[in-house]
Amino acid sequence: MSDNGKTAIVTGSARGIGAAVAERLGKDGFAVVVNYSGSAADAEAEVAKIKDAGARAIAVRADVSDPAAVKQLFDGATAAFGGVDVLVNNAGVMLLSTIAEADDKLFDRQVAINLKGVFNGMREAARRLRSGGRIISFSSSVVGLYQPTYGPYAATKGGIEAMTHVLANEMRGKNINVNAIAPGPTATHLFLDGKPQQVIDHLTHLAPLERLGTPADIAAAVSFLAGPDGSWINGQVLRVNGGIV
Repeated sequence: MSDNGKTAIVTGSARGIGAAVAERLGKDGFAVVVNYSGSAADAEAEVAKIKDAGARAIAVRADVSDPAAVKQLFDGATAAFGGVDVLVNNAGVMLLSTIAEADDKLFDRQVAINLKGVFNGMREAARRLRSGGRIISFSSSVVGLYQPTYGPYAATKGGIEAMTHVLANEMRGKNINVNAIAPGPTATHLFLDGKPQQVIDHLTHLAPLERLGTPADIAAAVSFLAGPDGSWINGQVLRVNGGIV
């Protein structure tokens, strides 16, 4: 591993897909900022894992739904590593309900974290990323599948895709690429929690490749967009889902 002199912030990266992304970017030579809003112990364990693999890393607590906290997240990254080159907007929640039965709390929480949180990150990154930077946000393949109970969640992810396209155009002349990743069903705690085995089996076989994605699959796609081979990819949504949609 060689240090590439660049810094990546990965929101919500103490566990799951975010942790896999943080580890992969560390292996790619980035200094990594592990962002978390809950467990400091999980975040520090992730930092230790990245450091043990030979990369630089710190943990910074920030609620992405709070604009001031997102500014402080970038301030912490800049103080530690001199600047920011990549933002991965990974933090999110998934709360399922039919539209008829969804309460305001369920809707508002997903909008605050999934949509406003990504907006806060995009806005700060658009102002502060160094030339050659990358903004990579997480949508979902539920945008396109339109399953029952995913209405509010899918709405936030559709908004992320729209902002990705708009921001890519707004970054004209700044040499900053803006893209999104839209994973399909992926074997994480967030995805598996509370689902009956028959539902998991059904989702496993929906894609022509007939398996669930892994966090490493998603991290590889982020690595591509963040690295030199992704330099000509801009304003796109990469559907990393084994062909499910």
